[in-house]
Amino acid sequence: MPSSPAAGWGADIGKLPRNHDEVGDIMADQAMLDRAFYSIMQRIINTGQAPHYTELAAELGLAVEGGRQLLRDLMDTGIPCWLHPGTDYVVSFAPFHNLPTQYRITVDGEQKWFAQ
Repeated sequence: MPSSPAAGWGADIGKLPRNHDEVGDIMADQAMLDRAFYSIMQRIINTGQAPHYTELAAELGLAVEGGRQLLRDLMDTGIPCWLHPGTDYVVSFAPFHNLPTQYRITVDGEQKWFAQ
């Protein structure tokens, strides 16, 4: 897996994929990022809390370090989410916030979410 999404996706025009194998790698990376996004979002919806990267790794069948790097790569894509500074703990994953805020979300009388 690339060190950052830009490194693997050819964001720099000089690094665009040159053959089918490189395009396949880019699509695999994008598919894994999509799976990570979906997994995190579903976990927050179901429990009110974002998963730790070790839980993300287990769910996606990755080694622990692979889960941590995948989480960091996902955060680097530009989606409105972030980690607590100096850690790998999810603080916010739009539209949800993993830490309590004054913006409570209640659905069908159940309040287990906070908004950004």
